[in-house]
Amino acid sequence: MKESTIVQFVFFDTTLDSDEFVLQWEHFNKLVTGHHEVTLLQKDDNKNVFRYVSLHKCSGSEFQFIFKKERRLARFPEVEIKVKQAGGYVPLQVEHMEEANANESKILAFINGTEADLDAYRQFPAYGKLNIYEAYYESCEYTYILEFFVENIHANELLLHLKQQTSTSETGIYKECLVHA
Repeated sequence: MKESTIVQFVFFDTTLDSDEFVLQWEHFNKLVTGHHEVTLLQKDDNKNVFRYVSLHKCSGSEFQFIFKKERRLARFPEVEIKVKQAGGYVPLQVEHMEEANANESKILAFINGTEADLDAYRQFPAYGKLNIYEAYYESCEYTYILEFFVENIHANELLLHLKQQTSTSETGIYKECLVHA
């Protein structure tokens, strides 16, 4: 990732299953201006509401992010999709540039508070690689977003440790969704 990269995080909550959601997400994603590298992740939960996060990466000089909802087309079902923009973030530390491979899990932790002890997160047990994103704008939803890449056998242990350390922050294991080019 380039030093001047900005990553825009957008959350989606819906009752749609992955295939149905991805179809609608791809349609809405076309409304985003610019040439962004985009990754769509799904939170690994077994609940009735699904959480997705899309990461839109671009250089700071060409950053112009507009994500808006267009009138729903007739071929899409009337299902509510809650959209929340977390804001734009700059990489503070990048140790892992690729998506998680088959024997790895990606854990995202969304941290609030300027007093967050980043060194404590860097020393968490069982973590493999860590990317840290810092809020680029004052209006960002979170102060930091941490992206851990760990072996699958250590994922639940790290997730539990994160939840104990950051009781007010949101955490979860995320898997990449396959989207059409």
